[in-house]
Formats: sequence, C-alpha cells, structure tokens
Amino acid sequence: MSKSHPMIRLFIPDRLMAGQAIRLSDMAAHYIGSVMRQKPGDLISLFNGMDGEWRAQITDISRKTAFLTVESQSRAQKDDPAWPGLTLCFAPVKRAGTDLIIEKATELGVARIIPVITDYTQIARLRDDRLQLIAREAAEQCGRLSLPRIDPPLPLSQLLAARPAPEPLFFCDEAGDTQPLLLAAKRILGTQLRDSEPQGPKPCAVLCGPEGGFSPSEREALRAHQAVQRWVGAACFAG
Repeated sequence: MSKSHPMIRLFIPDRLMAGQAIRLSDMAAHYIGSVMRQKPGDLISLFNGMDGEWRAQITDISRKTAFLTVESQSRAQKDDPAWPGLTLCFAPVKRAGTDLIIEKATELGVARIIPVITDYTQIARLRDDRLQLIAREAAEQCGRLSLPRIDPPLPLSQLLAARPAPEPLFFCDEAGDTQPLLLAAKRILGTQLRDSEPQGPKPCAVLCGPEGGFSPSEREALRAHQAVQRWVGAACFAG
C-alpha cells in the first residue's frame, strides 16, 4: 500500500482538521505499533463520523503511545456509504450470532441498531462495550465514515409504541402469505431506493425475529401496527 493511500483506518473521537495533533488511545497505539509495525513517518487514515476521512502522519510511537499530525482530507463526510435512515431491529441470539449481526449490519451501512426482546428471545443481556467495539472495527475495515448507533435492548411492545407511523418497519412474517422484501420495499419506498435520488432514500427499519420466530400475539401486534409492512423470504435462516 502506498503512502498516499494508507492501509490502516482508525475511528477516533477527536475532531479532525489540517495540522491537528492527535494522541491515540493506548489500545490504538498498541495496534498500529506492535501489531501493524508502523513507524514514524508512516501514514494512516482517521475518521470520526463528522469530519470525513483524513490522512495523518505518525510523528512519535512507542508500545503504548502514538502521536499523529493530521495532514489532509481524503474523503468528505457526505461520501459516507452508510444509509442514514436505515435501522436494524433484531432479536439477540447466541453470542457469535449477535457479533456477526453487528459486524455485517455495520458493513452494510445500517445507521442504527436496536436489540429487541421478544417472547422467544433467548439472550436478554448484552455487553454494550463489546457491541460498540465490534461495530467500530467493522467500520474501520469496510470503509464507511461513521459508526452505527447501538441502542440498549428494549421489548418489542416498546419498539412498536415508539415507532413513527410515516416510517415503514419491514418484518418477516413466517405465515408466508405476503410478498418478498424487495417488492415490498419498492412498493413502499418507491424510486427513492435508487442512489441517484438527490434527497436520499426514505427512513425505514427492518425487524428480524428470534431463532424461534415471533409468537402469535407478537405477529398480531405487528400486523395491526400502522407503520408495519410485512414481507417474507423464500427460506428461514438457522443460527
């Protein structure tokens, strides 16, 4: 990888501007120094979810300390490939499965992730710090310029009560008597599914149920909700 195109990308909380001096966290310093074997003069990319992506040069580095100087912007925040209005609501599954959901949702550009507790959810407690770390590492690897917001878990009834009616919520209805997701999304969201729309795609959410599916009472509540749009796939996924 050339110096003009740094291989390493890091998310940091600091604001970014030309000439800014940055001290990395101990964890990030260990990663670029001990794991990636970077040295003074090497370039890395930084992003913070607000100021786009910037090239920064390492000025000093040791085992647990690294100092950088921000040089120039390489991508504007408006070029973030994430979909700002897309929310994933999912029922937590066993640890490896939940980790994978967070990772892939981040890579696919989901802006907000809401763990939802349903009647058949097997996992009710999650470590927020772990989920945040998985999302951050996925964002660093996939090239997006922001991190998804990860909410605390909440019951499905609270999710539905707080859901704004104008914003559609798509859920998989195992009854199998409705249309596939792509057709439902095109019908509801229309041409704004296209990237060329200047106003961007409409906000919406997708709800994924637990390993045991939704209970009959939950399915009734979902079908009755004004914002909910049902869809069904050709198959169910097993964890």
